[in-house]
Amino acid sequence: MDTETIATRGTTIDIDQIKRMIPHRYPMLMIDRIIDLVPNQRATGIKNVSVNEPFFQGHFPGAPLMPGVLIIEAMAQTAAALVVATLGAEREGSLVYFMSIESARFRKPVVPGDILHVHVVKSRNRRNVWKFNGKAEVDGEVVAEATYAAMIRDEKMPGAPE
Repeated sequence: MDTETIATRGTTIDIDQIKRMIPHRYPMLMIDRIIDLVPNQRATGIKNVSVNEPFFQGHFPGAPLMPGVLIIEAMAQTAAALVVATLGAEREGSLVYFMSIESARFRKPVVPGDILHVHVVKSRNRRNVWKFNGKAEVDGEVVAEATYAAMIRDEKMPGAPE
């Protein structure tokens, strides 16, 4: 998906477009929609947290909480979509790997019924290494934040668009 396509369609990216951009699939796809995306700058992803999420079976029965690592994963997936939107359609389906996670903080629990707003801002990139500041909110309150770096690889996930 190139910058012109995003500008023409507006900034909302639906689940089908997200699945073309990044290789993640259920149960590891952690974003449902992107409601704001400015290529090479920022993106906001949405995760509708449902009691039917498979991780709630064991985290924790009787008191379900979304694991913090999956909130960070939602940040990473939102950032990966931003990278692909910035670099263009030829990068759809490319693998993006964590290189570092710094200053991760978890402020409040995320529970079934919450709508997680995942805000990522590119702080810099050099070649195929990108650094981001991420923040997750529920009802306008920060529930988690982190600074992280990722590398986009030249290879694509098997079955990704050519």
